[in-house]
Amino acid sequence: MDFALWIALGLVVIVALWLLSSYNSLVRLNVRVDEAWSDITVQLKRRADLIPNLIETVKGYATHEKSVFEAVTKARAATISGAALANPTAAAKAEGDFQGAMKSLFAVAEAYPQLQASASFLNLQAELTDTEDKIMASRRFYNAGVRDLNTKIKVFPTNLFAGALKFTARAFFEVADLAAIQDAPQVKF
Repeated sequence: MDFALWIALGLVVIVALWLLSSYNSLVRLNVRVDEAWSDITVQLKRRADLIPNLIETVKGYATHEKSVFEAVTKARAATISGAALANPTAAAKAEGDFQGAMKSLFAVAEAYPQLQASASFLNLQAELTDTEDKIMASRRFYNAGVRDLNTKIKVFPTNLFAGALKFTARAFFEVADLAAIQDAPQVKF
């Protein structure tokens, strides 16, 4: 009887340690996803801070392109809006709109050779490229964290208690417009 009690107590301790370890693992993954999302928002803010300077530089050369500047300004505001920063799906849509507006801005810039040679424009363009690279890296880090968290939540036996402890699957940061990915840019010489 005494031996059976020790075995039962040992099993209870093992299960309790496993539950504690699994819970802590879910908490760590959840915090990692929150951190990754925060990294994305920091980079989006950095980019949003660069855009007005870029617009002002281009405006100096292309004053009659008002609609392009307004579209970029509106798209910029949407990427750092509360709705976009709170939800990966909304952020992905705002990002798609922003990318389209930026293509229009750079198309305008290409029409002005003196702008293309401007040191301030080239510096802003380099900063923007660097920021876009950082945003892309932040998105990959976020999606990797979401993948790990969602997997942990869905696998057996963690799935038996993850929902009861209020751990839910998170949304990936995905491109909303898949057609834009399929349309490869045309390079002509």
